[in-house]
Amino acid sequence: MVKVKKLKITGSGFKAIDSSYRSDVNAALAAFDWKETNLSESELDVVWNRVNQSVGWDQGYVDSFVNKDESPPQADAQKGDKAMHEWMKHADAYLRALIMLEGRGQSTTDVCSQCRSLGHKAQYRCLSCDNLGLVCETCVVSTHQRLPLHRIEFWNGAYFVKSSLKSLGLRIQLGHPIGERCLRPNTAWGDDFIIIDCDQIHTVGLDYCGCGQSSEGQVEQLLKRRLYPATVVNPKTAATFRVLETFELLQYESKLSAYEYYQTLARLTDNTGLHAPKDRYPTFLRIVHQWRHLKLLKRTGRGHDPVRGVSETRPGECALLCPPCPHPGINLPEGWEKVDQSLKFLYALNIALDACFRMKRKDCSSEAADPGLSKGFAYVVEESAFQEYLKKHEKETEPKSTCSRHDAVNLADMRPGQGYTSSGIATVECSRHNAKRPLAICDMQRGERYCNMDYIIILSLQLCLLKLFFISYDIACQWFIHLLLRLSQIDLSSPLLQPDVEIRFLVPKFHLPAHIPACRNRFAFMLTPGAALGDGEAPERGWGELNPLATSTREMGPGTRRDTLDYHFGDYNWRKIIRLGDSLLKKLITATSDVAEHVIAHQELEATISPDKLRSWTKAMVAWELDSTNPNPYEVTVKTPTQAAVRRQLAEAEEKALATGVDISLSDEVSPCSLIAMGIDLEGEQRSLKTLTKSLWDHSQDRQITRVKLRSNALTRKLEEWFSRLQLYIPASISLRKRELQRKESPKPFEVALWLPSQIGKSVPFDRSLADIEYKLRNAQAHEALGVLRRNLQIRATLYDIKDRWLRGQGANTRALNALATVQARIVAARDEYRQAQAALLALADLLGYANVDQEFLPLEDKDIRSMVEAEPGQGET
Repeated sequence: MVKVKKLKITGSGFKAIDSSYRSDVNAALAAFDWKETNLSESELDVVWNRVNQSVGWDQGYVDSFVNKDESPPQADAQKGDKAMHEWMKHADAYLRALIMLEGRGQSTTDVCSQCRSLGHKAQYRCLSCDNLGLVCETCVVSTHQRLPLHRIEFWNGAYFVKSSLKSLGLRIQLGHPIGERCLRPNTAWGDDFIIIDCDQIHTVGLDYCGCGQSSEGQVEQLLKRRLYPATVVNPKTAATFRVLETFELLQYESKLSAYEYYQTLARLTDNTGLHAPKDRYPTFLRIVHQWRHLKLLKRTGRGHDPVRGVSETRPGECALLCPPCPHPGINLPEGWEKVDQSLKFLYALNIALDACFRMKRKDCSSEAADPGLSKGFAYVVEESAFQEYLKKHEKETEPKSTCSRHDAVNLADMRPGQGYTSSGIATVECSRHNAKRPLAICDMQRGERYCNMDYIIILSLQLCLLKLFFISYDIACQWFIHLLLRLSQIDLSSPLLQPDVEIRFLVPKFHLPAHIPACRNRFAFMLTPGAALGDGEAPERGWGELNPLATSTREMGPGTRRDTLDYHFGDYNWRKIIRLGDSLLKKLITATSDVAEHVIAHQELEATISPDKLRSWTKAMVAWELDSTNPNPYEVTVKTPTQAAVRRQLAEAEEKALATGVDISLSDEVSPCSLIAMGIDLEGEQRSLKTLTKSLWDHSQDRQITRVKLRSNALTRKLEEWFSRLQLYIPASISLRKRELQRKESPKPFEVALWLPSQIGKSVPFDRSLADIEYKLRNAQAHEALGVLRRNLQIRATLYDIKDRWLRGQGANTRALNALATVQARIVAARDEYRQAQAALLALADLLGYANVDQEFLPLEDKDIRSMVEAEPGQGET
């Protein structure tokens, strides 16, 4: 009898019960008086069964309330994963169950659980079958006639040891129905046949049919049993179709290497290393390679071609096309070529180019030793034709960038490094749906060269009949120059060279801020009709998934690597295809959800613009959209002056004055122009010294203090020379300087007033031509400072994005912060320079009588200093 305290079904346990079950629970409990009751074991089991059937509690949970005063835990007693908390209470029971399974378990007799024969000792168990207890040798062999790859263990009287069905006499008979023996079996060569399966590497006894009932050879007999042989003649190893399918998908999803997977199987076979199976890793590699090549051919219908064999497969025939992209004769209506100009974008092809330099390949093996199986059948170009093309362009060098300092251009001729034959791969893919195009992958030999990119775009579009192309490339502003000329030297029949074809070149949105302003207008997605909400960054998304494969492919031979890339890009396209429904629906919802709000906002904006100006702007925009050779209405046509250009103009004017004998210079060494320019340069040195001085603190090192002192002394000497020359043109500057010294004795060099015309103003008389010279130089200085400010804000935004998205680890982040600090220092310097120039311009405008200067040069507040991707304080991103 068991003494039972009152059982309380409360707290989290009772609250977890659905209301429909509570009546069943109460009925089960009402069958007994739960106050101080003696129950037999059988009665307790009855209660437990009723409760368990009603609410699904485990035995341990009910038993925990027997002979205890505690009630179930309250709902808020524990946080987090409640199932994990409950499991912790039963960890000992789980552990006992595992330990029990290491021995005979609950089996206390030697009687076989299958045949029940007293003469057959139960000494064997199968780890692959459900736990049916111990069986005898005869039963384990008979029950595994159809399951010859199960794992068997033998009880030696003290513990279980690994055994095999082969050692028990089980043989796999091919060429006959399972269970039927051949009259003249041909034993596999050496009788040590290895089969690689998902859970173990098995050594089996295998016989071929030799009686004539099966006319097939050894390979055919193995394949019919879903075993893939390693060789064509006398195979000694095979892999099950099951393990090949598992590894194929596992590598596509996780980029797991074949070596790691094979080592896992080897450890499952023997995790001690004492009885390791024979090494079949090279064999497994060969089988996997052949298997995936056959799957590539099968999935694209090559096995159903009644005329052409595998060797007659056409280039790119095994690639999966992007279904939503326009394909004439497949998914386009008749007469699509004659569509109205406003709807022409519906039948445009959006493609993007890029290169990935993580996908390098080491200089191992050769084309002769490893030519590969796929000869340009899918995504990677055919190698022999590609090498012949490269030889023609071997001595070409890429022109330097006329835009920003793009590494893709300036480092295009850089070698991949010692020990490498390929610096990476380049691709062309659909930029709307992120699918790789046929024959759109090639190796890069010396960086991102134009000839490589030209070749893959020619091949990827060779059969395309469309008339409008949007081509996105991160250096499109440089690459498109002379592109058509280069393409004409490769293939005159290219669709891009046809007279009725229109091409719009674009720069991906993430890369666009790094370009100069002219490129940001000309190659912007948002300003190109028909580009819609694309961003051109499709290749970057593909690289993110492919990069984990780099550690495996860089060690492969050339042919195996190309084939592996083909298989992975095929799976990449397949996953894009099966997810298109959800992807396109999401894009459609995004595009249509806010359309009404956008239209209303656009109409409100147009209402604020004068009708004449609106018509003029609309006319220019429509003309440019119809013909990109027309002036781009989005380009900034206002040219801002530069200090170098202004100084050159002043020097040329001075040269003319000298030639005509009307020079007004008061010194043979310093002219009025060079005097004012010298003063503005000294202001810059003062700002720099002031910033450097602020970096000192109480514990600065002697070297840092010495550097500041030397800079300060040098500036002091320059100031003395400056004032000696200034007094020739503005004699009253002597009295101004004396007044300053009376107000403040020994001012620091960066605090000394230079008494340029903008600082003097109307306080003392001087030649107004000096003020006019300073105004011109200050105008250029202000514009230049704003330009420097904009460029560095773009650089800062790019660095922040790279840091947040790609950099991990203390070292990389420290270097990034140092780079950001350098850029921030330039931003602060440009801000201070503009503010000083703006203040001088306002003073000079008042002196010279210029109007509207304060409207052209506005005050620069700290809140105004932000890049176009940064939101205003208190606002979200736009």
